[in-house]
Amino acid sequence: MTDNVFFAGFFFIGAAAVLVFFMKYVAAIVQSRSRASQDRDYREIAAKAAAAQAETAAALADIQARLKGIEKILTQVE
Repeated sequence: MTDNVFFAGFFFIGAAAVLVFFMKYVAAIVQSRSRASQDRDYREIAAKAAAAQAETAAALADIQARLKGIEKILTQVE
């Protein structure tokens, strides 16, 4: 009888240890997937920001060209 209790005790301790390591493994997988999802979202945001910056730069260049034209006209009028 004591042998069964002894083996049962080792079994439950071993099962608990395996369960803890399994839970840590699953948590690492979930964390990795979450981090990959966040990275993908950040890349999308960065791409949108770069596109908006390029559009703003183009608009600014157009405004500067118009301003130079206006300055030229104003200097001729004086």
